[in-house]
Amino acid sequence: MHQVPLPPEYIDLSPLATDERIRTAKKNLGESTVVMGHHYQRDEIIAHADFRGDSYKLAKDANINPDAEFIVFCGVHFMAESTDILTPERVKVLLPNLAAGCSMADMANIFQVRRCWQDLATVLGSATTVVPVTYINSAANLKAFVGEHGGTVCTSTNAPTAVAWALEQGEKVLFFPDQHLGRNTGVRLGYDPSEMVVWDPFKPLGGNSPEALRAAKFILWKGHCSVHKRFSVEQIEKARQEFPGIRVIVHPECELEVVNAADENGSTEAIIRAVVNSPAGSKWAVGTEINLVSRLAKENPDKTIFCLDPQICPCATMYRIHPSFLLWVLEGLVEGEVRNQVSVPEKVQMFARVALDRMLTVCA
Repeated sequence: MHQVPLPPEYIDLSPLATDERIRTAKKNLGESTVVMGHHYQRDEIIAHADFRGDSYKLAKDANINPDAEFIVFCGVHFMAESTDILTPERVKVLLPNLAAGCSMADMANIFQVRRCWQDLATVLGSATTVVPVTYINSAANLKAFVGEHGGTVCTSTNAPTAVAWALEQGEKVLFFPDQHLGRNTGVRLGYDPSEMVVWDPFKPLGGNSPEALRAAKFILWKGHCSVHKRFSVEQIEKARQEFPGIRVIVHPECELEVVNAADENGSTEAIIRAVVNSPAGSKWAVGTEINLVSRLAKENPDKTIFCLDPQICPCATMYRIHPSFLLWVLEGLVEGEVRNQVSVPEKVQMFARVALDRMLTVCA
């Protein structure tokens, strides 16, 4: 299913008119429709969200309103898929702009992962158990693969718990698609980076020797977040020079060197808690998406809060959820037309639900 071009009447609307019509549509729809907004969305979207959170919180909140018939998910495609999997069949999940994907999620596809799995079986043999763990930033069919092969999904919030569980089930972990979250999680659990190899799907055996694969505890997919990869140790040093006593907190999708140089690292929700719960006068340099950092600064005027990279752009894929798209989808529902529904095939749903339910159970 491809994104239908917005009708001109929506494109030409002023921001004020768009905002007013969204509020009217939501009022008309009542409790039948829930709008969920990821923290990285622009303020104009968050203003209309009934629930906001990171991937993990929104996954848990998917069934929070039992009377909802429609969930309009203001995030990216894999999040809408997860919501469709976790909600009853009668609930329809809509994504305002179907082009809102995730470049990290696109760095691993089911064909590449299956080939990797086959290669690992050939090299390691049946005596070695590899447990797959996929970051929630992945397609539904990858979640299904993990569910079918005894693994689990994780988020940046619960990655340590999920990976620790996986290592209780087997000797090795295949972690995809974000190598940095996998590496930082392994280090946090006490493993050395020397026990980890990176799997490049475009190279034979992922660019590794059979000996290196046999010796490794962690097999990390060569994927990354383009936003979090921009943060650097130099930016942290600069912040410390300019603001003595500042606290630096970064997301675990950042590179290991950046995480090590920061005072704290944690999921989006953890970053929010740390900043919000700090005393007045606190100073924070934050390494994550700029919309969230700017919102934190506005909502906490008694603190100094800024993004480590002042030139960073908003998450491009999240920014594709423009208020005009949200209005178009909501007014469609008012008119009885379901637009941009995200529906995961039943065969994929079955094993993907196994993996997601396992995450919610293991990491509860």
